[in-house]
Amino acid sequence: MAMLKQVGLLAAGCQPWNTNVCSATRDRFAYCATLAIYIYQLDRKFNEFKLHSIMSEHTKTITAMAWHPRNPDILASASADQRICIWHVAEQRLLTSLDNPKGTPQCIDWFFHEADSLSYIFQKGPLYIWNYKQGSAGLSQHKEAHGFMYDVSQFRWHHRRVGKLVLGHVDGSLSLFSPGQKPQKHVLRPETVDETEEDDPVVALEWDPLSTEYLLVANSHFGVRLLDTEGLTVINSYTLPSAAVSVHTLAWVPTAPGMFVTGDTQAGVLRLWTVPKSTPLENIKVKKTGFHALHVLGLYTMNSHREVVFEEPVEASSTSLAVHRTNTESSTMPPALIVCTFLDGGVGLYNLARRKWDFLRDLGHIETIFDCKFKPDDPNLLATASFDGTIKVWDISTMQAVYTSPGNEGVIYSLSWAPADLNCVAASTSKQGMFIWDIGRGKVIKRFNEHGRHSIFCVAWNNKDSRRIATCGSDGHCVIRTVDGKLVKKYKHPMPVFGCDWSLTNKDMLATGCEDKNVRVFYLATNSDQPLKIFSGHTSKVFHVKWSPLREGILCSGSDDGTIRIWDYTQDSCAMVLSGHTAPVRGLLWNPEIPYLLLSGSWDYTIRVWDTRDGACIDTVYDHGADVYGLTCHPLRPFTVASCSRDSTVRIWSLTPLVTTLQISVIAKRPWTEIFAMTQGCGQAMIAEQAMAAGAPPLLSGRVSRDLRQRVEALPAQEQYIRGLQMFAEFFSPPNGTKNLWDLVSVIRGEEEGLNPQVYRKGIMHMKHLTSYKASEAQELEVVRMSKFGAGVGAQSREDRLRHAALIHVKLGNLQRYCELMVEVGEWEKALAVAPGVSMEYWKSLARRWAKQQVLEDNREAAPFCVAVGDVQGVVDFYTSRGELQDAMLVAQAAQEGGIKVGQATEYNNAAYNGVAEDGEDSWPLLHKTSRRLADWYFQDGQPMKAACCHLAVEDYRLAMSKLIRGNELELAISLGTTIGKTPRLTYLATELLAQRCTRINRWDLAVEMLQRLPHSEAALARFCISCSGGAAEINDLHAKAGFPDMEECYSKAQALQEEGGQEMQAVKYYLLSTCPEQGLELGLKVVKERMSTSDWTVQDVAELVQYMGCTRTDKLDSPKCTSLRSELLTISAYVGALLAVRRGYSAIVPALFQQTSMFVDKENSNWPFSKDQVEEELTAWKAEQVLSNERELKKDSSEISEVGLREGYQKALQRLLRKAGQEELDIEPGADHCTGSHLPSHSDVHVSFLSKTRIQGPAFFLEDGKTAISLNEALMWAKVNPFSPLGTTSRINPF
Repeated sequence: MAMLKQVGLLAAGCQPWNTNVCSATRDRFAYCATLAIYIYQLDRKFNEFKLHSIMSEHTKTITAMAWHPRNPDILASASADQRICIWHVAEQRLLTSLDNPKGTPQCIDWFFHEADSLSYIFQKGPLYIWNYKQGSAGLSQHKEAHGFMYDVSQFRWHHRRVGKLVLGHVDGSLSLFSPGQKPQKHVLRPETVDETEEDDPVVALEWDPLSTEYLLVANSHFGVRLLDTEGLTVINSYTLPSAAVSVHTLAWVPTAPGMFVTGDTQAGVLRLWTVPKSTPLENIKVKKTGFHALHVLGLYTMNSHREVVFEEPVEASSTSLAVHRTNTESSTMPPALIVCTFLDGGVGLYNLARRKWDFLRDLGHIETIFDCKFKPDDPNLLATASFDGTIKVWDISTMQAVYTSPGNEGVIYSLSWAPADLNCVAASTSKQGMFIWDIGRGKVIKRFNEHGRHSIFCVAWNNKDSRRIATCGSDGHCVIRTVDGKLVKKYKHPMPVFGCDWSLTNKDMLATGCEDKNVRVFYLATNSDQPLKIFSGHTSKVFHVKWSPLREGILCSGSDDGTIRIWDYTQDSCAMVLSGHTAPVRGLLWNPEIPYLLLSGSWDYTIRVWDTRDGACIDTVYDHGADVYGLTCHPLRPFTVASCSRDSTVRIWSLTPLVTTLQISVIAKRPWTEIFAMTQGCGQAMIAEQAMAAGAPPLLSGRVSRDLRQRVEALPAQEQYIRGLQMFAEFFSPPNGTKNLWDLVSVIRGEEEGLNPQVYRKGIMHMKHLTSYKASEAQELEVVRMSKFGAGVGAQSREDRLRHAALIHVKLGNLQRYCELMVEVGEWEKALAVAPGVSMEYWKSLARRWAKQQVLEDNREAAPFCVAVGDVQGVVDFYTSRGELQDAMLVAQAAQEGGIKVGQATEYNNAAYNGVAEDGEDSWPLLHKTSRRLADWYFQDGQPMKAACCHLAVEDYRLAMSKLIRGNELELAISLGTTIGKTPRLTYLATELLAQRCTRINRWDLAVEMLQRLPHSEAALARFCISCSGGAAEINDLHAKAGFPDMEECYSKAQALQEEGGQEMQAVKYYLLSTCPEQGLELGLKVVKERMSTSDWTVQDVAELVQYMGCTRTDKLDSPKCTSLRSELLTISAYVGALLAVRRGYSAIVPALFQQTSMFVDKENSNWPFSKDQVEEELTAWKAEQVLSNERELKKDSSEISEVGLREGYQKALQRLLRKAGQEELDIEPGADHCTGSHLPSHSDVHVSFLSKTRIQGPAFFLEDGKTAISLNEALMWAKVNPFSPLGTTSRINPF
């Protein structure tokens, strides 16, 4: 089981230096970071695009990418490592590559009329065509596209005219090639360029999607032109607002023939144009930063449910279909989803019709991130330093950037926060010296240049003396100065110095790492410029050094020799060498609570976790796609780690699997001595040494945990356990909603005085605060509207006639007819303004019609009219369809409180809600429905804690607990259930599952102790004792702790119960607890078969017996005398597991369980009460029902579904299956499990699930052969219904 699990990802921004770096196809879009391609895919359930995968094989900057025009699964990319890759996006794998394309391709494009051919060019050509299915043998040159006078900047194949090609050059000219026609080289250069010597490169080319001749061209300075490539004429030139405005990117709008969009380079203004008009129809300021590239997704419309539906293009030309819009239509934008990338690395998906971002990834780094550090006084704020010359500060609780430095600093190698709450960051640069950035003031307040123009590789602010800052650099010096500029020391080294670090226990102690392979320790309190100690041993340069925060005199160093050395300053020696990395070591991090725990990052793309007591590497993660440079954690949240890399991402990790024992010990009320390193009357050094005992479980040894213990002990005795659970949960858990959850618990328990409003309001708020906090927020904020300029002109004669008729009706006093005619010509505002003159009832009717139409058109103006006519359901559905689920929840809560009057259009249930629907889901109050949808969104996004918060906000405790259990957040579920006290059955379920986690870490005593705290726990205790596979003495000792007789006595008791009759369940249990479990198996299987032979049996009739037998010790099951019993047990476990999976909604594993059952039945000659044909028929019926169910879910309206349902045979099989599966007796919500981080793509996503045969995204769980893998979500669901391996062996899986 991994010790380090990924729980968060800050994706890289889009690189701004190459042109063809974003692309889209139907329901996917992609952009290029420096070394990786980020793929986003439409989630049809929630109608939004989500990060699906990250693909990386290139070792140098990606220069171009292109999506296959006919196969949306195929994507091509090229890079500066002179390599072209062909990817299969759905399978997330590299299909093939061309490793010697004879140069670095600057542009690539698919040849439309040869499905497997890709073209590329660099410099002056020639243009190469590569059939990737033929390997390197498929490479050829275009016969005519060569011998150019100027470098090629862009080229495009025509998508309709076979072989037609245009190339744009850096001098502003075009070259055109068409089969059967004379090549035209360097033509159609802008006239203004011909008059000067200045080049005006072609920066964008797009063929008219509906024509064979027309071409849109953008030049860097001249602007945009529409050209006729047959007549070599300019059809139209498009006028920008001023000479200062330039356009480097453009795209046609497929949903609006004759329309195209451009993005300004200087500022984020998106302009909409129509072909005949030389000025833009619309100018929309979407961002402050200028555009780099944009791409419009393929043709789509919004159906009646406001879902994206992609269409096929029509046959026509853009000029013939060009849209001339009226004044009233000018505000209605064509439906278009535009992938936008910006010069600051930002990436977004702009919905033109809605005039809003459907997705915006702002302020991402666009180059290597060299360093990251948490703010000393806030564990949620993380600063990152990058090659792109900026520092960005992220709020990791929201995964959003909150501050960014001014930039233009060259390369920033390192950063260091000022101690405490000084709110400043020091940063070291390649050429600009060291500077101090004041976050609050948003500007650089100090600069230091003691190193001259030399690079400064590291900066360290003294944590114990905030006046001192140390830097080291390529000039071979380590400089210590005060913040006011006074030089304190300047230590000379023989070669460049790469790392420096202050001791955390001595303000005058400083260590450095040098290119001469040595580590030096300096003491500032002396007058000497010489080091106190020099540590030698590395065989290559030392890049980083780090003092232990817990063990005085201990420091580590990472080197280009691939090793980490642990040095003991007090002994003047190397205490240990850690070997394992296969490339230079960069990042180093000591854990601030576990003194032996060390993490390292390397150029081998890995992060390693080390136990420095014996030098063992206890975990290695491969999720980064390039060199790992920075590692950091915060003392207040010591088991949450951040890392940064050359792949331009920041990843958030949780170390909680390593300290599971400590978390469980807190829940089980174990003595403090089993949780903390405690040496009476001794200092920190002795406490740390106690925790360093070889083989001992982890013990908390840091200052923060010690303070935490003291705070708990200071509480009243009756509050210590409950409050302690909350405080320790926040201490151990990553920031994926934990703080938000406990804030909600405080509100529910009436303890609101401790809330921090600024933190609380950023999360999911309790329903009683939602409207009041939002009203306060509305008063504080200024509403900033997108600016727009210009409008369409012209009017159609039919509309003029109708308007004239309407005016006549006004003169006649027929106001209702006037209103209807105004509606017909689309002037709803005029109709609505006059409608009250008819009657208020007529106005309401008209307003309801208007609102309904606007909802269907997905117009943001729908909301106020829905509210005005009391259609609360409509406005909630409207916001929900737009992905604005928190707004939907706010409206529902306002209606619940009476802030919105509910009209006849909405059937709204204001009855009290007790957490369980009485008459089905339709009777739920709207607020609870909305919160559930928002929770489902978070949950399927791998954020179970935030999902639980959504349910807690409306005091739905059952669903909140269900989300935590299904997300495998068991410690948190128990802590919440114990604190709230409203869901005892779910708290017991979480405790049983956590007890299984105890057995995985070989803490059977903890498992028994936890289970004994539950009422009616005998069955659960029996199952754990049955499964214990130790020696007789160990098992008997466990029996005694659990309250059972020893194994011999259990055997005698089983015999007596069997002879007594009518006690088969108890007899089976005690046989399985005895020395002869095979007798229990024989009896149990006999009873199960008898029960299954009845006509009305259900899984509930046999589940408990099967559970007991499934716990039988593996060594007994594998013995020769259990051969036939073993086969029967595996068969019955698979079938019962399939039925339970159907009942619980584990659709991902149902087919595999049925198939395993079918395989076992086919092998066995046993007289089963079910046949192979019956099992396969039930599976087929279930699959058919799933197809229909998915269709209903997507259409959300059964009237749109075909009347044809399951055929009669399948209906009977499905009815039989559902009757046997029965209803879930547990209180837990049905549905698939989604653990934290399971949605996050990584570069280690290379395993294919044995069950689903698809690529595993997120954590993988390896089966007993060490090679076969399934996803962790699949493993969790499988283990809950069938204890035996998916491989069909007697090995058990325990993913808890």
